[in-house]
Amino acid sequence: MSVKCEEYHVPVLLQETVDGLDVKSGGIYADLTFGGGGHSREILRRLNGTGHLYSFDQDEDAMKNASELESEGNFTFVRSNFRFLKNWMLYYGHEQVDGILADLGVSSHHLDEEERGFSFRFDAPLDMRMNRKASLTAGRIVAEYSEEQLADIFYLYGELKNSRRIAAAIVKARQQKPITTTTELVEVLKPLMGYDREKKDLARVFQALRIEVNGEMVALRQMLSAATEILKPGGRLSVLTYHSLEDRMVKNIIRAGNAEGKVETDVFGRSDAPLEAVNRSVITPSIEEQESNPRSRSAKLRVARKRD
Repeated sequence: MSVKCEEYHVPVLLQETVDGLDVKSGGIYADLTFGGGGHSREILRRLNGTGHLYSFDQDEDAMKNASELESEGNFTFVRSNFRFLKNWMLYYGHEQVDGILADLGVSSHHLDEEERGFSFRFDAPLDMRMNRKASLTAGRIVAEYSEEQLADIFYLYGELKNSRRIAAAIVKARQQKPITTTTELVEVLKPLMGYDREKKDLARVFQALRIEVNGEMVALRQMLSAATEILKPGGRLSVLTYHSLEDRMVKNIIRAGNAEGKVETDVFGRSDAPLEAVNRSVITPSIEEQESNPRSRSAKLRVARKRD
């Protein structure tokens, strides 16, 4: 039995994110993070019989949720990582689309599903795979990566200043006995973290491991590049981010047309970036939404349109 959307994942900035797409009733759209289907259902509500929505997700639970919409003639579920966006759209006969939506990060469902190992709140195997068919787990990273590799991950993906100390502590501890669960990892790390920052720093360690396990930053770069190519002139890109690494890359793509943020101009000094921001500043959830949905507290929504 599939999990209802509101139980699986409460969509953040639901109306604002879909409004950003400026949905045309007969348009072609892609929701790259189906999850519980909240955003997809809202897009479908705005389409008519000639419009079509392609929703992506690599998680088997999301696929079960999508089965409820299979009877919709204008809906197709694609069980795939969104890095393959362009390939799948070409497969279905679309060189261009009218809008693309992505709700990045980890869903509340994944954080609350104890056995997946995404959260340090539960004692669970160090897994963290979005796609449970993948071979790389957080446990393998903790057990097999070198001290230098671990330090790089925690610095780059967790933005932890004491990444080298964290990596050294893990390597020393695993020489004594294997670190296979979230609780065992937390016990190794706690002595390195001040009481006032313990939860925040643990969250960053788990974030770094999750990003490495799922290749999230590489996939995001590939998806954003594909999005700039397949959007129609005037088409919309609506992206929700939850940490600075994601947000920086999305911001750079919109501003400069590349993940590094290097602005290139033509002979007249005009930007060559294929996208332009729709909103001058990021959209953030209201205080009321943040109180009712804690996941929304770090959310930022950026909306862009393809230049004509």
